[in-house]
Amino acid sequence: MVLKVNVIGAGLAGAEAAWQLANRNIQVLLYEMKPHKYSPAHSNENFAELVCSNSLRSDDYMNNAVGLLHQEMRLAKSLIMESADINKVPAGGALAVDRKDFSRYITEKIKQHPNITIIHEEVKQIPENQDEIYIIATGPLTSEALTQSISKLIGDKKLSFYDAIAPVIYKESIDFSKAWYQSRYDKGNKFDYINCPLTKEQYDDFVSEVLASEKVQFHDFEKATYFDGCLPIEVMAERGHDTLLYGPMKPVGLTNPNSTEKPYAVVQLRQDNKEDTLRNMVGFQTKLRHDEQIRIFRKIPGLEKAVFARLGGIHKNTFIKSPGLLDKFLRLKSMPHIMFAGQITGCEGYIESASIGWLAGYFAAEITKGKTPLLPPRESAFGCQLAHLTDTTNLENYQPMNINFGLFPELPKILTAKGKLRYLKGAEKKKMLTTRALIAAEKWLNEID
Repeated sequence: MVLKVNVIGAGLAGAEAAWQLANRNIQVLLYEMKPHKYSPAHSNENFAELVCSNSLRSDDYMNNAVGLLHQEMRLAKSLIMESADINKVPAGGALAVDRKDFSRYITEKIKQHPNITIIHEEVKQIPENQDEIYIIATGPLTSEALTQSISKLIGDKKLSFYDAIAPVIYKESIDFSKAWYQSRYDKGNKFDYINCPLTKEQYDDFVSEVLASEKVQFHDFEKATYFDGCLPIEVMAERGHDTLLYGPMKPVGLTNPNSTEKPYAVVQLRQDNKEDTLRNMVGFQTKLRHDEQIRIFRKIPGLEKAVFARLGGIHKNTFIKSPGLLDKFLRLKSMPHIMFAGQITGCEGYIESASIGWLAGYFAAEITKGKTPLLPPRESAFGCQLAHLTDTTNLENYQPMNINFGLFPELPKILTAKGKLRYLKGAEKKKMLTTRALIAAEKWLNEID
C-alpha cells in the first residue's frame, strides 16, 4: 500500500510540510498554482517566495523568542532554515536572506526529492475524499475560489486582515554624502544597514506629507483590520505624530558621521540580496499610491534620487479562527482528513509559518502510518506555537501573533535563602526560558526521530 499525503500550496509552510513528509517515506502530491496563476502579491515562480521583508528577524536564540524558534527548527532539520542559513546576507543580529536564492534553493530541493510529485494547478474546493489526508497551506493569500470553499465549510469562523509590503531601492541610487553605514548600537557589521537622517523639520514635513497623501482605497464591503506587527507607515502616522519615532524611524543607537547634529529621526535600509545591490526600507510597508511613494520617499535625505526596484503595496490576508476549528494535531475537527498549516491558521511571520508546516508534515506522516504523533513539549517554541493555534481560552479574541516569550509557560518560582519569592526578569529570565525550551525540544526531537 502506497502511503500518500496531499499538500496544497508550496509557500513556506507547504514546502516544509512536503519536505518533512517525504523524508519520512510518505509520497507527497504537492499542489502549487504558480506559474499558471499568481496571487496579487506574488511574482516569483519558485516555491517559498518571500513577499514582504527578506528578514526572518532576530537570530539571537538566547534572548529572542523567534531566534529560539530558528534554533529549534535547525535541530528539527528544517528545509526553510537550511536555505536561510545558506543564503543569508548581512543584517546585524537578524537573519536576512537573498530572497531569490532562498526560494530557488528550496524549489530545487523539493523538485529533486523522489517522494514528491509537483502538480501545477489551482485547487478550488476542499477535497471530499476522506481516504487521504490534505494539508491546506495556501497562506494568507488563498485564492478566491478555495477561500469560498473554506468559508462554506467553516461558516463565520473565517477572519481576515490586511498586510502591506515595503519598497526596495537600488543601492547605487543612494546619496552617501548624507546617508551612512551603521548597525544600531553597532551590533553586527556596520555595513548591515544604511541610515538616512532627518531633522525635526524634515520629520514633521514627512509625517504631514504621509497623512495628506493619496492611499489605496478599499471597497465598501472591506474592513481594514491590520496586524499590529506590520502596520503601514500611514496607519502609524495616523495614530500620533510621534508614533514613527518609536517605530521604524527611531534614531537611537546611531551616530551620523556626516554631521555634528544628532538625527531627530532615521530611515534604515537593510540589505535585500546577496550582491547587496538592493536595499529594503525597514518598517516602511505602505498602502500609499505608487506615485505618492516616489514623491514622498525622495524627500528623505539621501534618497532624493532613489530608484525603486519595487514599490510598496497592499494585499488582503486570510486566516481561520484555528482554536475553535482545529484539534491538537492541526486537523479540522469536523473533517479530520483536512489539516491546515502556515499563516492561514493565524500564526504570523515567516519562520512561525514554516514551523507549523513542519508540525503538520510530522503529524500527517505519523497519522498516515497509523500512529499517534508525539506532541511537542509545551515549554518549547514549537509547543508554544501549537498552543497559540489550539488553545480555546481566548477564542473570541483570537488574532495572528508572532512567537514571543509571553506564549511560554511560567518558570518555576525561586525562593531566596530567607524564604522569599524571587522573580526572574530581563536577560536572566530569557536565558532560563530558552535553555529550558532547547533541552525539551531536543529531547522530543530525539524521541520522534
